[in-house]
Amino acid sequence: MKARKADVAKLRDLVEEILSDDKAENLVSIDLAGKTSFADYMIIASGRSSRQVVAMADHLKEGIKEAGYGAVRMEGQTGGDWILVDAGDIVVHLFRPEVRNFYNLEKIWAPDIPVEMIG
Repeated sequence: MKARKADVAKLRDLVEEILSDDKAENLVSIDLAGKTSFADYMIIASGRSSRQVVAMADHLKEGIKEAGYGAVRMEGQTGGDWILVDAGDIVVHLFRPEVRNFYNLEKIWAPDIPVEMIG
């Protein structure tokens, strides 16, 4: 069952706040409404190192659970180059900058985002 739009917006705001507090770089939030059924928003951000990327993912996991949104699933935390945090209606991709540039998810999901916003 999909969450209400207001609840999804609150979760998106929480994720953005946690990432901002953790000094995430080039944070981009992409509205996926009408583009896919797997999530309502995709959030992409970079960390300066693998250690920072792992720490951001851990803080997201804890913050989302503490806020009452339940447990999240994560993939990729072993290497820290690219971590996927699946919070249901919000999907978060955390990258080291080089890896983010290689995959360039913004170009696929939001080609109208200016290049300077993504680093």
